[in-house]
Amino acid sequence: MHTIDYIPKHSNVLIIGANQGIGLGFVRQILSDSQVAKIYATYRNSETATELLSLAADHPNKLTCLEIDITNESSITQGIEAISAEIKKIHLVIYCVGMLHRGELQPEKSLRQINSENLLSYFQVNSIGAVLLAKHLMKLLRHKEGSIFASISAKVGSIGDNRLGGWYGYRASKAALNMFLKTISIEYSRRCPKTIVVALHPGTTATRLSQPFQKNVPPEKLFPVEKTVNLLLEVMSNLKLADSGEFFSWDGSKLPW
Repeated sequence: MHTIDYIPKHSNVLIIGANQGIGLGFVRQILSDSQVAKIYATYRNSETATELLSLAADHPNKLTCLEIDITNESSITQGIEAISAEIKKIHLVIYCVGMLHRGELQPEKSLRQINSENLLSYFQVNSIGAVLLAKHLMKLLRHKEGSIFASISAKVGSIGDNRLGGWYGYRASKAALNMFLKTISIEYSRRCPKTIVVALHPGTTATRLSQPFQKNVPPEKLFPVEKTVNLLLEVMSNLKLADSGEFFSWDGSKLPW
C-alpha cells in the first residue's frame, strides 16, 4: 500500500464508481491503510454492487456506501449533503466512472456509426459527471490540508497521441474530461489552493470495460485490477502541488493533451 504523503493522516476518501473494476480495487486497497479514517464509496445500482456492499457490512465504521447517479445532478448534491452531515473535509477524491460500451452502444469504428444519443451518453458519464462532482465538492476541499482530486481518464483521450482514429465518442468524451480537469485545476488553485487536480491513465486493465477488446492486448500489457490500483496510488504518492492540472500515465510519465 502506497501511503500518499501529501494528504494528512486520518484522511477522508471519496471513491466515485466503486461498485466494480478499478473503483472497487481502490476501496479494497485503501481499506487496509490505517492512515485513512473514512471511505465514502458510490455506486449506481445495488444489483451490481454486491461486493462493495458486502465490504461495507464488514467495515461499518470505516466504509460508507452511497447510491449516486452521476448523470443526475440532484443525486450528486444529495450524496454530498449526506457526506457533509458527517464530515467537513475530504482529502482524496478518485473519479472511477467510465463507459466504453453498454448493450447496443459500442465504440464507433467509422463516421457511419455516429449516433447523437450515444455521443450524449458518453459525455454524460465520462465527462460531465466529473465536473459536476468538482462543483459540489468544493466546500469539502476548501481547507488548509493537502488534498487530491484525481479522475481516471484514458490515453485514447489524448488528441496529440491519436494516430489510429475511431472510437469517436469515447475519445472525445475523455478529451473533454481532460479539459474539464485542467480548467478545474485553475479555479481550484484559487478556491481550494491545497488541492491537486490530475487526470490518470490506468493502462489496459482487466475489467468489464475492457473485456471485449482484451484479445488484442499483449498479456504483459493487460493489468490485473490490483496492479493498476497500486501503480496509480504510487503516481499519486509522488504528486506535488505543481503537478495540478497535468495528465499522468500509470508509470508516472506525463501524457500529451
